[in-house]
Amino acid sequence: MSSQPRNWTKDELKTYVLLLCADADTSKSESELDLIKSKTDPEIFSKMIEEFSNDTEEMSLEKIDEAIQWLEYTEMELADFRKEIHALFLTDKNLDRREKNLDRILDNILY
Repeated sequence: MSSQPRNWTKDELKTYVLLLCADADTSKSESELDLIKSKTDPEIFSKMIEEFSNDTEEMSLEKIDEAIQWLEYTEMELADFRKEIHALFLTDKNLDRREKNLDRILDNILY
C-alpha cells in the first residue's frame, strides 16, 4: 500500500470513499468528480485521487475498513457520511447493480 490509512484524516477518508463510489460503475463522470471536489480541499483531493488510482478495489475496501475503525466516527457522522455516499451514487440519477453492491459493502463497513 502506498500510504497507511491509519494516518488519514476524516476528510481524506471521505474523499477516498467518494472516489471509490464514483468509480463503482467503472466511469467517474465529470459531475461526480465536481461533487467530490466541492466537498474537499483541492490538496486532499489530489492526494487521495493519486492514492486511489494505485489501489485495487480490494485494497481500497481494506483501507477503508481499517480507517473507519481507527477514526472512531460518531453515529451522526456516519449518518452524514451515508447521505453523501447516496448523493454521489444518485448524481447520474441511476443506481446500477455495481453501485448497489458497493453500497451494501460500505454499509457493512461503516456500521
